[in-house]
Amino acid sequence: MIVDVHTHCNTSAHHGRYEKDRARIYGGRPENPPDKYDEAMKDVDVSIVVGLRATRLGVATPNAYIADFVRQTTGPTIGYMALDLCDDDVMDQLEDGLARGLKGVKLYPILAGFDVREPKHDPFFREVARLGVPLLIHTGTSASPDAILELSHPLVYDGLARRHPDVRMVLAHMSHPWQRECVIVLRKHANVYADVSAMWLRTMEGYQAIVRAQEWGVVDKLVFGSDYPIWTPRQGIDGLRAMAARDWSPFPSIEPETIESILNRDSLELLGLELP
Repeated sequence: MIVDVHTHCNTSAHHGRYEKDRARIYGGRPENPPDKYDEAMKDVDVSIVVGLRATRLGVATPNAYIADFVRQTTGPTIGYMALDLCDDDVMDQLEDGLARGLKGVKLYPILAGFDVREPKHDPFFREVARLGVPLLIHTGTSASPDAILELSHPLVYDGLARRHPDVRMVLAHMSHPWQRECVIVLRKHANVYADVSAMWLRTMEGYQAIVRAQEWGVVDKLVFGSDYPIWTPRQGIDGLRAMAARDWSPFPSIEPETIESILNRDSLELLGLELP
């Protein structure tokens, strides 16, 4: 079973100040109606779909929008709410999202501007741990000049995992370009995972990241994600397999079974989620 843990339903209308910076790097973002989403998800068995929220930049995908998007998809789709821990009503937003059937939370600290290690955020993390609500956290770089890079380094999430070891979290993009440190955080913490979205795009970085995961024995902590609609699941699957097929000699190979294990991992079980 292939689970795509990292897809988006947010549109340019949700991006606030971030849209101009995102478009400068990536170009126009295709709008993403549910029928187009369904077509792209034919190559996976289950998908997790998220929005974005960073209140200081006017970025917000409402819970109601995400829940309605999930209802309109025809394939097995799990919705995550997008929250900003700087919002005074974040606990109310969490309760609202759960009431709408959303099963997890997407956090974007690099744009929202919060440090997950600060004690004032402990009530939120205690609550998601109590409820068994998994997190997908953007880690690594960003196209926005407003991004606060030091809030997105994987060692920040070592701090979070030490403070709240029962919180299940996925670090998006293996925290690129800090994949080396990400691997070490995965090795330390039972409930911390990382998705491999975009690892195939920058081939040398992706190669080094996957080989390091092999050498440090944490391939079982890697899960598949595409970051759709920037890339489709098919692009992600083919890109990962192409990396494994390359001749990297005299350096270590990416083992074919490494990629297949990532693609076929039961990420739902790891994250405590049920098949929709």
